[in-house]
Amino acid sequence: MQFHLNGFRVGDPTIEPAISNAHAAQMPEKVDVLIVGSGPAGVVLAAQLSQFPSINTRIVERRDGPLQMGQADGVACRTVEMFNAFGLADRLLQEAYWVNETVFWRPDANDRGAISRTGRVQDTETGLSEFPHVIVNQARIQEYLLDVMRRSARRIEPDYGLELVDVQRDDSNEYPMLVTLRRTDPARLDETVTVRARYVVGCDGARSRVRTAIGQTLRGDAANHAWGVMDALAVTDFPDIRLKAAIQSASKGNLLIIPREGGYLVRFYVDLGDVTPENRDNLKQITVDRIIETAQSILHPYTLDVKEVAWFSVYEVGQRLTDRFDDAIAADGTSREPRVFIAGDACHTHSAKAGQGMNVSMQDGFNLGWKLGAVLEGRSDADLLRTYSDERQPIAQELIDFDKEWSAMMAAPPKDPNRPEAGGVDPAELQAYFVRAGRYTAGVATRYRPATLTGEATHQALAKGFTIGTRFHSSPVVRLADAKPFHLGHAAQADGRWRLYAFADASGRALNALCEHLDKSPESVLRLFTPKDADVDSVLDLRAVLQQPHREVRLQDIPALLLPRKGRHGLIDYEKAFTSDATTDIFDERGIDREQGALVVVRPDQYVAHVLPLNAYAELNAFFRPIFRAR
Repeated sequence: MQFHLNGFRVGDPTIEPAISNAHAAQMPEKVDVLIVGSGPAGVVLAAQLSQFPSINTRIVERRDGPLQMGQADGVACRTVEMFNAFGLADRLLQEAYWVNETVFWRPDANDRGAISRTGRVQDTETGLSEFPHVIVNQARIQEYLLDVMRRSARRIEPDYGLELVDVQRDDSNEYPMLVTLRRTDPARLDETVTVRARYVVGCDGARSRVRTAIGQTLRGDAANHAWGVMDALAVTDFPDIRLKAAIQSASKGNLLIIPREGGYLVRFYVDLGDVTPENRDNLKQITVDRIIETAQSILHPYTLDVKEVAWFSVYEVGQRLTDRFDDAIAADGTSREPRVFIAGDACHTHSAKAGQGMNVSMQDGFNLGWKLGAVLEGRSDADLLRTYSDERQPIAQELIDFDKEWSAMMAAPPKDPNRPEAGGVDPAELQAYFVRAGRYTAGVATRYRPATLTGEATHQALAKGFTIGTRFHSSPVVRLADAKPFHLGHAAQADGRWRLYAFADASGRALNALCEHLDKSPESVLRLFTPKDADVDSVLDLRAVLQQPHREVRLQDIPALLLPRKGRHGLIDYEKAFTSDATTDIFDERGIDREQGALVVVRPDQYVAHVLPLNAYAELNAFFRPIFRAR
């Protein structure tokens, strides 16, 4: 990270100096964004908005304090990439359990009453991400993000002990959302608080009151299958207890084992069988002893001695989704500016088997956060906010479709070679499906369709490895000024800025011409969309990657725009220019045209928005004009 730009200051550089109107204990009468719910989607959104000091953000939570014991625990590779943009990846990776391999067990061929290992695969394919798939308690995940909020200039803290009562919209008011809240603190029980907001975001779970207020309904079906889940400290002779394990027994049900952080704790997802109208009410009566006994029987002939259960629950798998994630369609069917949004479980619910619920919810918050920031800071028109529902609702539908298939396979009994007519899932098929679905479970399969924020693939051949609409797939480079080995994607922080990655052409002339255009032309996107007196990279952050080894490039020979002067002292930013890494050449790794080079445009949420030739000035201008207001 960079610091000391506007003067030397002592202390922890990750803590921003507090602004004069930082977070106050008393809820103000008016706020820019009111977030309801401090779950995964809510805290990511608040953490993102905390990076905009001019935006007054508040987050309310009906609980009396931070989450202590989380339900979700799987953190996909893509989510770790997002965490890196918040400066949290190192902390997360140090604490988390790394899912390196997955093993598959099924009924023993010689004794179907016992189980034996039949497969072992790498959990995430090589090269899919520079980060691993990890496991860590949801409460810890949220604590990391709360820390980002506390360290911001706004010093944001959730307002605990407040639950939503009502949301009313009055478009004649500058703050059109009138929100009524009720205190849950026993000392002030039922006392109400009202606040006006420009925007409201419901991250308040599957029983979302915000969703109800905008007339949206979760639609879908239950899978009619029950699972018990417990986090346990246990002694066992099962040899793969510290590996992710998918276990199919002949007649006792199925089991998914997920090792937890810390070296000892283990999560067990235990198959409790089909749910019928007759036994559905009995689900609530299932005890932890029943879950333990079922797990023990599935693991036969291995033993499981549970010493302590930290947490357990019983749930029925269900997949449900709302039609929209905002209030852009009024009750009478007319279109209007969206003012209320929903995210996470408030608009999509699914099983835990795919390990994507928390991850997709956090990506909802990341998608919406930078867009609210751009609109509230006046850089973009409010139409930008329509893209949130347009982009995220189809992604949630894809997750539900995948989850239905994967959950059904996890719940199905294994095929019996002696009774093929009984049906079931071939264990080899289960393993093969897991491997095929690897990109999805890693969180990197999301692809946004061509639209306002996603260009057409006309020039995709210039950078084949940076697929338009997918997340920017980082690769090693070397920073020119200080010879530091670096991952190019790590240059992007969760600060709301777009990135322009210019990959140099063979001669370097096209790169030089691009920099000259961006620096001097009246039609330059930097000149059109950068606020007056702001740093040149405050909206669009240009970085360049040269083809030569770093020792063959003289710093004084690169374009001046790649050594911009910034801040109140006009200091030089030396971190804009990179060269290929000697071991892993990014041009080869990502299929970049060496002769022509390429310009890769990346959104603030790390998704590739466009791939263009270095000299496509008019196309670059045409892409950004609908997104930004001209200066």
